Amino acid sequence: MARKCIFITGGASGIGRAVAEKFAREGWFVGIADVNEAGMRETAALLPAGQSSIHVLDVRDRAAWDVALADCAKAAGGRIDVMFNNAGIPLGGPLAENTTAEIERCLDINLKGVLFGAQAAYPYLKAAAPGSCLLNTASAAGIYGGANISVYGATKFGVRCLTEALDAEWFPDGIKVASLMPSFIDTPLLKHTSGQNTNQDIRTQVLEAGLELTPVSEVAEIAWNAVHGDKVHNTVGKTAGRMAFVARWLPGMMRKQSRTRLLARDSGGH
Repeated sequence: MARKCIFITGGASGIGRAVAEKFAREGWFVGIADVNEAGMRETAALLPAGQSSIHVLDVRDRAAWDVALADCAKAAGGRIDVMFNNAGIPLGGPLAENTTAEIERCLDINLKGVLFGAQAAYPYLKAAAPGSCLLNTASAAGIYGGANISVYGATKFGVRCLTEALDAEWFPDGIKVASLMPSFIDTPLLKHTSGQNTNQDIRTQVLEAGLELTPVSEVAEIAWNAVHGDKVHNTVGKTAGRMAFVARWLPGMMRKQSRTRLLARDSGGH
């Protein structure tokens, strides 16, 4: 049987790197894509020799997708079984304070990039079906809208919608479509600020809010289960699990909690 292949965007660090390591341990060929070539080489060095390829890819460039996927399939022996749309960036702060450049960059990478990735990967996933999978990284921010993450949350609601739409659209082709919905994962992204109008990094904001950080290895295990299971949306972390439950069964409570947290923060609390 030919070795299976997963193509991972955002593979230079964090979730992408952890998922690359997990699938490589299971014997898969791993296509690593990112704009960070040095980071990709670090990821590749963690995998068995001859079991990966690296691809410099800006997910906003539709034509570049076709080149990267073709090169990956060639390196893997002619197939791609899983497309992991994982690349993304954070953006926080009140909408009134987000700049046009910040909004456009977040939309282009987090949503347009995922749409382009799904479209470009479709022929490969169809050829590898049944058993192939499109896996998208959404977010707990795609479960219920939160204050000060309106743009980021909108992109993740979009990813959630795309996942559900393609789950139906691609079902006749035998392609599974699923999402990961992580809360706060312990990755290098937490070192960044949430927007240009704050100097406080995301990690500090999360910890001051009393929320937990989920180890990236847990995401990798859930990604593996998502590819091989039957759930459309897969929450990661206690916060995401609680949000999914409350949003579904007690939406009024979720609304109240969101407003209460904002008022506490604005009055000097957390």
